[in-house]
Amino acid sequence: MSTTSISSLREQQHPLIRQLANSIEAAWHKHLDLSPYNLPAELGYVEGRLEGEKLIIENRCYQTPQFRKMHLELAKVGNMLDILHCVMFPRPEYDLPMFGCDLVGGRGQISAAIADLSPVNSDHCLSESYTSTLLALPVPNFSQPRELPEWGDIFSEFCIFVRPSSTEEEAMFLKRVEAFLEIHCQSAIASNPISPDKVTQIIAGQRNYCTKQQQNDKTRRVLEKAFGSEWADSYMTTVLFDLPN
Repeated sequence: MSTTSISSLREQQHPLIRQLANSIEAAWHKHLDLSPYNLPAELGYVEGRLEGEKLIIENRCYQTPQFRKMHLELAKVGNMLDILHCVMFPRPEYDLPMFGCDLVGGRGQISAAIADLSPVNSDHCLSESYTSTLLALPVPNFSQPRELPEWGDIFSEFCIFVRPSSTEEEAMFLKRVEAFLEIHCQSAIASNPISPDKVTQIIAGQRNYCTKQQQNDKTRRVLEKAFGSEWADSYMTTVLFDLPN
C-alpha cells in the first residue's frame, strides 16, 4: 500500500471523512512514537464489487509503546457509500479506554457519525482523570441524535452517535473527536503499566469490546456481499476487531 493511494482515496470522499482522517493522523504523529503495524500484505489495499459498483478499502496501521494497534480504514463504494473507521487498541498492560470512531456517508450526506472513549476495565468506568477532563468540554448539541445498537453497552456516557444535519454540526463533531484524541493521546503518554493481576481484567474487557463490535450486522453484510462470508468473517476478526492475546 502506498501513501499516495490512501491519500488519493480520501480526496474522493466526503469532506468530513477527509478532514477527520487528516486530524486523526495529525494527532498520532504529534503525540505518539509511531512504528508500523504490519497487516497481511493483501489486506492493506482491497478492491471488490458491490451491487455493480467498485469497492475500495484501504487500511493504515501503526503501533506505539502504549498501543498495540492503531487502525485507520477508509472505504468507498462507487458514489453510494463513503466510510471511515478507526480504533486505537491499547496494550493490555495499560488501563486505557478504546478510542473508536466511525463515519458513514453516501451521496454527499453523512448518515452516521459515532465516536467514543470506551472503558474496558473491570468496573466499566472511565478513570477519574478522563471523566473530569471530558466533563469540562462544552456539551455539543446535535439536532439528530441516533440510537445505539443493542450491543452498545460497551460505550461510555460520553459517546456521540448522531446524524449531522449541517456543515456546522459536521464541524462540531470533528472538533469533539479532535478533543477525544488530544485527551487520549496525552493520557496514554502519561500512563504507567498496571499490575499483572489487572492485565487479565483489561484483556477480558478488550475481548468483550471486540466481540460486541463484531456483531455489527451492517458492516458484515457489506463485506459479505462484496467478498463472501468467509472473507468477511476473517476481515472482521483479524483486521477490524482482532482479539488481544
